Amino acid sequence: MIETPYLLFLGDAPDMLAAKVAIGIRDWRPDHAVGQISLPGCGADLGIAEMTLAEAKQAGAKTLVIGVANRGGVISAAWKELLIQALDMGYDIASGLHNLLKDEADLVAAAEKNGVSLHDVRIPSVDYPIANGKNRIGKRCLAVGTDCSVGKMYTALAMDAEMQERGMKSSFRATGQTGILITGEGVPLDAVIADFMAGAVEYLTPDNDEDHWDLIEGQGSLFHISYSGVTMALVHGGQPDALILCHEPTREHMRGLPGFDLPTLQELRDTALPLAQKSNPACQVVGISVNTQHLSEDEALTYLAGIEKEMDLPAVDPFRQGAARLVDALAAV
Repeated sequence: MIETPYLLFLGDAPDMLAAKVAIGIRDWRPDHAVGQISLPGCGADLGIAEMTLAEAKQAGAKTLVIGVANRGGVISAAWKELLIQALDMGYDIASGLHNLLKDEADLVAAAEKNGVSLHDVRIPSVDYPIANGKNRIGKRCLAVGTDCSVGKMYTALAMDAEMQERGMKSSFRATGQTGILITGEGVPLDAVIADFMAGAVEYLTPDNDEDHWDLIEGQGSLFHISYSGVTMALVHGGQPDALILCHEPTREHMRGLPGFDLPTLQELRDTALPLAQKSNPACQVVGISVNTQHLSEDEALTYLAGIEKEMDLPAVDPFRQGAARLVDALAAV
């Protein structure tokens, strides 16, 4: 078990998107976040207390969480001094990076010396089966995006919170490191061997009550050259009854790929839906989730109204406005 509360390590994150792990914990488990700690030149700020290791320890922090998701998932050499200091002070460290804590000899030695723990969230804990495509009881909703980091996890979490508030049967199904750190369980899907990814999603979303909804955390994008494979596994393994299209309208290009434009929402619908219907012919696109954080209130409302008219689907920013209309759309499936 990863002990809470956390001190969120932002390192030298170049921007807020690079700190999405920490942001997710701040937004969805604020009671777990004692404060943040960053290195010189950090371009991210969570708007919570900036603390030293000693100050956070005094405030009760037990685990230093690496809240950065950099390209390639690497533990930077620039972080090492602070990470070792944290271990020497009795902190556990938790990370969801591809570069595992357990593979860093100096961190392992410091942890053993101080009797503390290293938690690698991105290590599969189950021998997942190969997907079989068999129909499963219960209902499933998957968020798919025009790009990475457009709000797929937030959409699923917001919908789950709304459904819980209504007394509906639902579960948020985490498929990435941030979701796992928020909920305490899930599948680190991009660390699963490729042939078993769709099977891991089937394992994560088993038979359930007929009126129970699994809200599956989306990953990557079918249009992203780097990360389309994990999305495909979710589309087939998730066997979704409903898709939510997710978009961030101010992007100039795909995340990390300056030479690639984002697809339109129509392209996303027309690509994702036929693929989803291979595993569940009854699958429908039921709504649109738009990340409007970089738009003013008036700009956001105007954009959402235009998209809703164009696509003939409810379009909302579930973090800004709530997910009620998306849940209404699910209830009608």
